[in-house]
Amino acid sequence: MLLIRHATLVTPTQHAEDSAVLLDGHEIFAVGHDAVLHAPEGTQEIDAGSRLLVPGYIDLQLNGAFGQDFTADPGTIWPVSERLPQFGVTSYLPTIITSPLETVEQARLEVLNARPNSYRGAEPLGLHVEGPFLNIQKKGAHNPVYLRQADEADSVMTTATWSPDSGVRLVTLAPELPGATAMIEELASRGIVVSSGHSNATYQEALAGFAAGIRYATHLFNAMPALGHRAPGLTAAVLTYPGVVAGLIPDGIHVHPAVIKIIWAMKGPEGTNLVSDAMAALGMPPGTYVLNDFEVMVSDEDCRLEDGTLAGSILPLDEALRNLIAITGCSLPEALATVTTTPAKLLGIEKERGDIQPGMVADLLLLTPELEVHTTIAAGEIVYTKDYHA
Repeated sequence: MLLIRHATLVTPTQHAEDSAVLLDGHEIFAVGHDAVLHAPEGTQEIDAGSRLLVPGYIDLQLNGAFGQDFTADPGTIWPVSERLPQFGVTSYLPTIITSPLETVEQARLEVLNARPNSYRGAEPLGLHVEGPFLNIQKKGAHNPVYLRQADEADSVMTTATWSPDSGVRLVTLAPELPGATAMIEELASRGIVVSSGHSNATYQEALAGFAAGIRYATHLFNAMPALGHRAPGLTAAVLTYPGVVAGLIPDGIHVHPAVIKIIWAMKGPEGTNLVSDAMAALGMPPGTYVLNDFEVMVSDEDCRLEDGTLAGSILPLDEALRNLIAITGCSLPEALATVTTTPAKLLGIEKERGDIQPGMVADLLLLTPELEVHTTIAAGEIVYTKDYHA
């Protein structure tokens, strides 16, 4: 067992000074005074030193990091996962962008069958498949060669194997494409979170997609129609529809800080999900990196194709949380919801992850007063501490 003592426990619904948490293997055994009472003699202890103890972060969109791109080589998912805890990420969705459907299958099997022995790191919860069912007019940094319609026979045959149990958790598609409505209904019926993204959908087409089962919007405002006062489009539909969670990249580049304030005012902590949308350059110096087939020029601030198109980000998720607080003035519990309880509820795993409660997976972070990651515990094991990489 492992006992964490003298922590300031903060979650979206809890705040307790000088608190304790007792871990038993990969699970949380007790919280608060009960944690100290139930700790057997000889239990390993961590003195939190009044640092903040928060749930581990969940990233629903991450394309790669540390020089590796998941679409170019799905075999890099595990080595990248081992290093993500330095950003506070304890579970996430490896994201495969538009590519041959065989690449999705390779990545799906990698997540299901290739876990290394004695693995320690962030947990890949299943894939986020972003494409190939996207609108070519809003392709962004996706290769148009691989774009497909949702009603093509081989597309329908391939996606028939997709489900959370088979390694696919979230699928981004354009709801206005031919065959998209039937695909949305089918994927949603299997428990997959269906997202609208890389789409030119009108307001009415977006609402039809929501009625069919869409519950998420991929990087709101990016690769979508501009918000117009007479033609509000997909963006307005997401902002005004209570049942759809908005994915947001709060780096101040993908979405202007003033617009982030609007999103926050409309959606709040239960309707906003911060994502990194990080690509291979995350954790690396500026230079040239790949996003599937394309070379991406990466500066200290952003990632762009040769024509200037944004191509993912270099935003760590812990920085995303700090940015949200700085831009909106929201509280820490509110910001935490966007990377813990909100994504957990969206995936239907809120009884397992995203909070600090007995019986849940022991994914925990100790943060400094500046909200920087000091220690990361994933599935009950210390996998990162400041100035030390496990």
